[in-house]
Amino acid sequence: MIPIMERALTEDALLGGRVQLLQPARGYRVDAVLLAAAVDAAPGQRILDLGAGVGAVGLCLAARLPGCSVVGIELQAALAELAERNASLNSMADRVRTVVHDLAKPLPADLGRFDHIVTNPPYLAAAVADPSPNPSKALATVESSADLARWLAVATAAAQAAGTLLVIHRSDRLDEILSHLGRLGWGDVTVKRLPPA
Repeated sequence: MIPIMERALTEDALLGGRVQLLQPARGYRVDAVLLAAAVDAAPGQRILDLGAGVGAVGLCLAARLPGCSVVGIELQAALAELAERNASLNSMADRVRTVVHDLAKPLPADLGRFDHIVTNPPYLAAAVADPSPNPSKALATVESSADLARWLAVATAAAQAAGTLLVIHRSDRLDEILSHLGRLGWGDVTVKRLPPA
């Protein structure tokens, strides 16, 4: 763990205290809960969280859906380590795990396919972004080694035949997302607009 990150952690409660979460003191607090709540999964299903961060989405899903299993993919090793700590803190390490991996490369073959894929990709294209001076936040918010097209390609390839993909992203990139999904063969898309935060 990066020492400065360890000093800047908070312990927060999600889902009315059903999930305890260690996370950086500064950052987003709502996206993960919304993403997890929107997944129409059933107990026993497999869920993939691309860009898992500290594991909040997976933990909320595991708390809500007994018997489901969640694999998180996270580029930043410090955040993935925190996600593993959070899984242990919540006694969910047997069902929620996080793998350090760069989505610019294919997912490890041994992960298999998933019933549901959830993701909150970096929302700013590198060409137009003004990155945060905080390197961790910059990686979470600005496309780097994997752009939006790559995130969606990895996500759709990991889905089982009747699997679903749930993406939270900015509305000004909706046409781009729909275009990528169409090229990937995903034509049945439902869009739910949320009010600005």
